[in-house]
Amino acid sequence: MNSISVHPGGDKRERPWLATYPDIVPAELPPLEYDSLAELLEKSCERYANRVAFSSMGKSLTYRELETQTRKVASWLQSLGLQKGDRVAVMMPNVLQNPVAVYGILRAGLTVVNVNPLYTPRELEHQLRDAGAKAIFVLENFARTVEQVLVKTDVRHVVVTSLGEMLGAKGLIVNLVVRKVKKLVPSWSIPQHKTFKQVLSEGSGRSLQRPALSGDDIAFLQYTGGTTGVAKGAMLTHRNLLANKLQLQLWLKSAFDKKKQPEVLNFLCALPLYHIFALTVNSLMGMSLGAHNILIANPRDIPGFVKEFGKANVHIFPGLNTLFNALMNNAEFAKLDFSSLVMSLGGGMAVQRPVAERWLKMTGSHITEGYGLSETSPVATANRFDSPEFTGSIGLPIPSTELDIRDEDGNSLPLGEIGEICIRGPQVMAGYWNKPEETARVMTPDGYFRTGDMGFMDERGYTKIVDRKKDMILVSGFNVYPNEIEEVAAMHPGILEAAAIGVPDGHSGETVKLFVVRKDPNLSESEVKAHCAENLTNYKRPRIVEFRTELPKSPVGKILRKDLRG
Repeated sequence: MNSISVHPGGDKRERPWLATYPDIVPAELPPLEYDSLAELLEKSCERYANRVAFSSMGKSLTYRELETQTRKVASWLQSLGLQKGDRVAVMMPNVLQNPVAVYGILRAGLTVVNVNPLYTPRELEHQLRDAGAKAIFVLENFARTVEQVLVKTDVRHVVVTSLGEMLGAKGLIVNLVVRKVKKLVPSWSIPQHKTFKQVLSEGSGRSLQRPALSGDDIAFLQYTGGTTGVAKGAMLTHRNLLANKLQLQLWLKSAFDKKKQPEVLNFLCALPLYHIFALTVNSLMGMSLGAHNILIANPRDIPGFVKEFGKANVHIFPGLNTLFNALMNNAEFAKLDFSSLVMSLGGGMAVQRPVAERWLKMTGSHITEGYGLSETSPVATANRFDSPEFTGSIGLPIPSTELDIRDEDGNSLPLGEIGEICIRGPQVMAGYWNKPEETARVMTPDGYFRTGDMGFMDERGYTKIVDRKKDMILVSGFNVYPNEIEEVAAMHPGILEAAAIGVPDGHSGETVKLFVVRKDPNLSESEVKAHCAENLTNYKRPRIVEFRTELPKSPVGKILRKDLRG
């Protein structure tokens, strides 16, 4: 079994958070139970065979069915001649095909490349080329984007699925509505593509060759801007994710220290499974616990989401500040029965105190905030699950995790002083895919990951983020990098210079504001926005455009974004 290396850390004075730990939570992880995520899936499917693993739009998939279908996907992938470690992309929202594809890829010994389905062709091309993906699973709604970039990538195998493909007879109606009524499927043509049903059918006649997987093998390339704007693949190993899953399970125990844990936990999965937060918290931890994950394909449809919430007996609900807020602003939501809700988990962006207080008043469940990044699989810190206190902080480092606040020269700072938050633990990535220089930039010689976030730790071990070292903009829990926005803006022939910053937004936390110096005096705001819409996915697009005659610059000519923030 995998062993966890425990870094030499000092006593409780050096790690003050240990004195604040729940009594039931250990300071360090025990040895990991599994060698790979494939083994986790197989053992969970055996242990919880008759339980429902995932459900979507009224259709359920038991753990036994999940084992069967992922084995078929894995066997089919191996039949293509793909070798251990080859990358396979998944470009889907929260539909049943998503976990089937993801765990099938892992069982075949391959590496999953999660892709945001809303990516523009430019963004998708970069990610597929950078990862060297050999195959892709995509929902038909987004197949046109894949079609536009396919010839520029190494992708040779495309699986296209429909929203209703795994919903039985009901799926025919769903597909009719999606394609003909709502017209949500742009026309596309990808010769030699396979449907999901074809993959399952062809895989059923083959036997799965179990790959020899170790904790050091790369399970996911999780793309993130990191500390610069160019998307990089954080190499998350099987050990990284197994460790983070176990860290969360140990932390979760404190929630049921004084109250009975339901025999089967129901997780509401509204956050997209291609986002690291939902992948680890919902999918991996849920599977390990034999939980039922209720998948929400379109959480932006708040009325529809509220209906699903009302039908489900929800125990655990991971969400973002903006999602909690949107739900509470729906009149029907307040009428729901929240008696089963044990825990609401906030991540991806800061939870605002007014939102947390209102949520507690409305649901009787407090929002427990945590913190992490794609590079940390993702959870590094969390507030106590057994405490109703809203701390306004990111909480305490979870088991086997060390957090150090450091100055510009890498020196540790005393409690209460502001510096860069640095993290060390078994959940920290192996590095950035094919980018050793970028990896060296964020990893310290003693094994800490430099987050780029600025904060301080108090005497109890709680850390508060005060600012971001980098100019990253956080829109609804997604990282947006000014460099990328500015580069896209600069592609427009009528733009001389551009600078992007984040400005506060009541709905999404922050939104993008673009300052533009015109080359073409007739250039309009609508033209700038239309250009950005062609090249950037929705959450990255500037909502505000301000024209200026010049931009503030340093003596060497670098645009000073801090002066624009004012």
